[in-house]
Amino acid sequence: MSLVFLIFLPLIAALFIPLLFKKLGRIHTGWFVLIVPVILFIYYLTLLPTTLEGGTLVSELSWIPSIDLAIVAYIDGLSLLFSLLISGIGALVVLYSIFYLDKKREQLHNFYVYLLMFMTAMLGVVQSDHLISLYLFWELTSISSFLLIGYWYTRDRSRFGALKSMMITVFGGLMMLGGFVLLSIMGNTYSIRELIAQAPELAGHDFFVWALVLILLGAFTKSAQFPFYIWLPDAMEAPTPVSAYLHSATMVKAGLYLVARFTPIFAVSGTWIWLVTGVGLFTLFWGSFFALKQKDLKGILAFSTVSQLGLIMSLLGASAMGFHVENAAETVFKYAGFAAIFHLVNHAVFKGSLFMIAGIVDHETGTRDIRKLGGLMSLMPVSFTIAMIGSFSMAGIPLFGGFLSKEMFLTAMLAITEFDLFSMDVWGLLFPVVAWIASVFTFIYSFYFVFHTFAGKHKPEELPKQAHEAPIGMLISPAILAVLVVAIFFVPNFVGKWIVNPAVAAIQPFLYDSPSDVHVHVAAWHGAITPELAMTIGIFLIGGLMFWTLRKWQRSYDAFPDKVSLNRLYDHFMYMSDGGANRFSAVYMTGFIRSYLVYMFGFFFLIVLSTLFLNEAFAFDLTDLAPIGFYEIVIALALVGGTITILAAKSRLTAIIALGAVGYSVALFFVIFRAPDLALTQLVIETISVALFLLAFYHLPKSSKKEERIGFKVGNGLIALGVGATMTLVALSAHSQKILPSISEYYKETVYSEAGGGNIVNVILVDYRGFDTLFEITVLGIAGIAIITMIKLRLTKKEGQHENK
Repeated sequence: MSLVFLIFLPLIAALFIPLLFKKLGRIHTGWFVLIVPVILFIYYLTLLPTTLEGGTLVSELSWIPSIDLAIVAYIDGLSLLFSLLISGIGALVVLYSIFYLDKKREQLHNFYVYLLMFMTAMLGVVQSDHLISLYLFWELTSISSFLLIGYWYTRDRSRFGALKSMMITVFGGLMMLGGFVLLSIMGNTYSIRELIAQAPELAGHDFFVWALVLILLGAFTKSAQFPFYIWLPDAMEAPTPVSAYLHSATMVKAGLYLVARFTPIFAVSGTWIWLVTGVGLFTLFWGSFFALKQKDLKGILAFSTVSQLGLIMSLLGASAMGFHVENAAETVFKYAGFAAIFHLVNHAVFKGSLFMIAGIVDHETGTRDIRKLGGLMSLMPVSFTIAMIGSFSMAGIPLFGGFLSKEMFLTAMLAITEFDLFSMDVWGLLFPVVAWIASVFTFIYSFYFVFHTFAGKHKPEELPKQAHEAPIGMLISPAILAVLVVAIFFVPNFVGKWIVNPAVAAIQPFLYDSPSDVHVHVAAWHGAITPELAMTIGIFLIGGLMFWTLRKWQRSYDAFPDKVSLNRLYDHFMYMSDGGANRFSAVYMTGFIRSYLVYMFGFFFLIVLSTLFLNEAFAFDLTDLAPIGFYEIVIALALVGGTITILAAKSRLTAIIALGAVGYSVALFFVIFRAPDLALTQLVIETISVALFLLAFYHLPKSSKKEERIGFKVGNGLIALGVGATMTLVALSAHSQKILPSISEYYKETVYSEAGGGNIVNVILVDYRGFDTLFEITVLGIAGIAIITMIKLRLTKKEGQHENK
């Protein structure tokens, strides 16, 4: 089965949803949609043996061969991992949405079209081996996520969140495109595989650092790294199935995928390690710290997502350190890449379940405000159990998968202190210290989410709805994810062997030749008290104490007012930009066509002349021109005189006659140059035009002489002379620098033999430009029909008014 076809399978299915929406009757549209991710997930599972052995699959669809543009689907361990997450969690999200979204009240056909479009975009991102097609899919994720986030478009916050996410991620996408272009110039290829093979040679190129920074901008904006994270909390205005899908397995993971995919190229650079690790670690701390300020369940999860993405990003940065360490595969540096992928899987599982539980709480109580919630443990026991499993895994507590990857994260951060890239010990020490502090806050907000919602005192009087357990259908998806959370803890090496190792081998090819070389044994207990275990015990003790006293010190967040925040800075920038754009537009948008012509012609001759002179593109060779005769000089003077008369005329009649004289002068030129057909056409057109002008002006009201006189403006005169000079110089220069023979020679040779005609002008119009002429006639016909219709409407209106009188 073609990999490219599988990428577009969700989009193809989306085409049938509007047709099936009304045909399905009482059947929820989601049941039809569910088939697509299930098929994809099952197929991708069958590819696991291939990637486990280090094999890859490639499928190509040529798009525009002339510019080497193609859609190349490439499956290795890394892309297969993401494809499994996209399709597997996508299937669970669709199943969840069937019970979450009401068929009668929601526009399900729109929702599932957007969702399938997004699924195609994500599959295209993680499987593309062509830089340009990757960019196209990347921007499609921004467009489709914009539609998903703004699904409830009647809500102001939904529209605002959708626009905000699109503005930030599209900005990053454009920066990323610039990096891709520089990479393609450096390596003379668009293939990511070929660029990875050239990585050592690319490192010395002048564009290398520029490409690195631009690509990271794209990754940081998409994966909500500081300071670009501000779009993610506002994206929580989307329906919960969208939030669960975008922020656990897809949208925000695209940036992580980009960093992982390009690590083999940029690992040689210390700048890459500093930026990726440093920004990721700071984002981890920032997100975990401010998660406790939130009062909305999805807001807490949004900031927790920011922090967890920062954790994975820092690990991906640390994985590049193995490039600089001899025998790194035998040291603790091997843990960074493995921990990054392992925690990515863990995060997708437990965060998906937590988002679904937040949606269930909102669905069954009518609110997500954690201040109004509490005591739901006995009313919603299944939801509480699932929420506890997901939260404990996020907090890094034993018996849950998150504990294992969190331990490996601490191991990797401790290893950074021994890395030679950091010349000062204090800088290396900051990494594990910040990681430990952020982990303490991660522990607290995980407990904050689950226990402030389900434990404590029940407040039925503050709930819009009477709380009760969700229907079984809504619980299936989060329950499956909760089971996986526990299963990963007990069989981590099974997951590591089949899913994590092939992805790690793709991220760190400088360490491993194949997945079988990745020897990382995951265990909850290593037989001794290790430094990372000691750090974990400290996290539990300090985190537990701080959670116990949370209400006392949580008020300190009031010292960080919303008015002083990156969100407000973004809002202020957008308002200023909008106001500034309006004021600037008011300056040049005068409503007069003559003003717009001045702008266009002015920029035209300035840009063209300056460009041609700076590049020394002018060259004049007039030796092969025909001599200028007496009649041509006379007609040219008449043409110029007629033109000046039009501008200086004091009456409309004089201007119209002068305009006709200009047209007739052009017709005489055609006569002299032996083009009788063109001369006849010009004479007919000029005669009709003059007559129509006279008829039209006859019906206009009389105007004063002041209005008839057109004042001379120096600026307009200079622009007119500049445009005339530019066209003259360009024409003479183009004639003097002919590289290819004129197309007229082809017409001369083929007009009789090929087209079977004797008149070259007629043959060009009818045969060589047949479709062009046909469309011109069509346009004229449409315009004529419109004019006749307008005249009839006006006559009908007048007749009606006459009858009423």
